[in-house]
Amino acid sequence: MKKKNKVLWIEVIVLIFCFFLLFFLYGPFSFFREFFITSSMTTFSHQYLARMFYTSEEIDQVMRRNKVIEKNMVTSLSKIHVKKRRKLYSIRKIYGPLYQGYLVEIYDPFRIHLVTSFHMGTEGEDALTVAGRHHAKILINSVGFLDPDFTSNGAVPHGTVIQNGKVISQYGTSNVGGGFVGFTSSGKLFLGDVSVDEALAIGVKDAVEFGPFLIVNGKKSSIEGNGGFGIAPRTAIGQRRDGTVLFLVINGRIPSSVGASMKDLIDIMEKNGAYNAVNMDGGSSSCLIENSKVINRPVGGGKNGLRKLPVFWMVK
Repeated sequence: MKKKNKVLWIEVIVLIFCFFLLFFLYGPFSFFREFFITSSMTTFSHQYLARMFYTSEEIDQVMRRNKVIEKNMVTSLSKIHVKKRRKLYSIRKIYGPLYQGYLVEIYDPFRIHLVTSFHMGTEGEDALTVAGRHHAKILINSVGFLDPDFTSNGAVPHGTVIQNGKVISQYGTSNVGGGFVGFTSSGKLFLGDVSVDEALAIGVKDAVEFGPFLIVNGKKSSIEGNGGFGIAPRTAIGQRRDGTVLFLVINGRIPSSVGASMKDLIDIMEKNGAYNAVNMDGGSSSCLIENSKVINRPVGGGKNGLRKLPVFWMVK
């Protein structure tokens, strides 16, 4: 009798779970449905989750309703006045309704460099390996990468990569908005949808192509719906008018931190004084290393949760 009762209770629990799942997926309230679809589609590796329950037409309709509308602007570099300070950086925790993460304030932007996997083009490397090789004080992930079957080894970054004033890689596009994201030889964060030649002529020293842009010249991008990127682990960078650079890494897909939306990133960056800010690759790529120690909670699945990646931003 006890065994039958136990089986009955299991069946009841399963039925209740199925009822609530169907209610959230197909019920009258679109909030959960649209966040489920946008969160699944933005991960690339988990798009099958959305396609299990919805048609391509339904997914396309949701993605059209939820998007970031960027300001069609280029960074006004003359508005940034870099002030060198003795202190290199500080790091602190930040919290929101659904997320927990870290904000790194870098006071000397001349100490920021773009570094790559030793075998970029063939195989990526995890952040700890790269940070150790360069003796980095701080290191975060950067641009997205080619991952056609969702089992990529992080070898080939999307878009153009400029390092030390030279183009070192060019492959396709990330299709996430934005444009060039980089630092000039004068320590200023440059954001702009420009050509490679234009970026180099402006004096961009290190750069990648990614987005979307969050804030340009103090003007915030507009958010329609939930922004179209769902809720996930995030990485973003920004700069204040005094030259201070902000590295933001948000944990996600763990019980203590579900993740952040594009609106969350804009709000955090604006609250912390960013004059320019941009989203970097997120999800399983998001990572923050300080002095060869993993600070955040990466969900990339590799050693220490770190995924192999091609390009990083480093504070030397």
